[in-house]
Amino acid sequence: MTTWQDDVRGALDGLAYGARSALSPRVLHGAAVEIGWLTTHLAMYPLGLVGSSGAPAQRLTLAGLTPAQRSLLVSDVRAAGTPILLAHGIIDNHTIFALMRRQLHRRGFSSIHTFSYSPLTLDVRRTAERMGQEIEAICAASGSDKIHVIGHSLGGLIARYYAQRLGGDERVHTCVTLGTPHQGTMAARLLPWPLVKQVRPDSDLMAELAEPAPDCRTRFVAFYSDVDQLIVPQRRARIRHPDLVASNVRVRGVGHLSLPFHGEVVHQITAALAHLDEAEAPDRTA
Repeated sequence: MTTWQDDVRGALDGLAYGARSALSPRVLHGAAVEIGWLTTHLAMYPLGLVGSSGAPAQRLTLAGLTPAQRSLLVSDVRAAGTPILLAHGIIDNHTIFALMRRQLHRRGFSSIHTFSYSPLTLDVRRTAERMGQEIEAICAASGSDKIHVIGHSLGGLIARYYAQRLGGDERVHTCVTLGTPHQGTMAARLLPWPLVKQVRPDSDLMAELAEPAPDCRTRFVAFYSDVDQLIVPQRRARIRHPDLVASNVRVRGVGHLSLPFHGEVVHQITAALAHLDEAEAPDRTA
């Protein structure tokens, strides 16, 4: 059993780790970009309080589509029609995906939805169960037996838990995570909040996710940044599990909040979801 002294010591270790590289040019550039995106996002944030689960799936026809949208529909109608669910982070809302959602639509994906949960959420497991219920409703309405989930920060961990531990791999074809604490984060020791405690490296949730999962069929793609301020150390945003089909993509100089807005990240996500049957390289750099 850990004590509060252990928590404080772990938090200080994490801060010391981050401070060692805090003044490097790459980190300073990433911080400047992060501030710019944060300013924009704060202006958009109130719009997310209204709530939006996404428009219903559209009929797949070529009428009114751009060349890029026609290309995806003609080359792989199944990829174009597979629903996509976007899950935000712990203190965020669906506006964090404004750019990504627009790019996915331009690429030709016709059924894009959002999953929201309250900042007062206390448990990843229960929230994953609710995500599963929403996924079932989306699949029933669209007629699709598969769905993709893109999760930012904690949203990615909720999606992974659903796919890996709740049998959600029957529904989730691809789970993309952005800055998700797959192996926990030392920064979580700074707050005693129950939900934050679950993303500590030594939590029971992390131990559960490390358990064998030989039957999980979901494809995972984990984007992690070398200057992520909330994942300490940053490599803990990678998926390291012998039973999971997972690739880890390193992103250079992009802050935690900027990941869903980063052009190359969005491009790689749309490319991955447009090719349902292609295997991913284990590790690469964006």
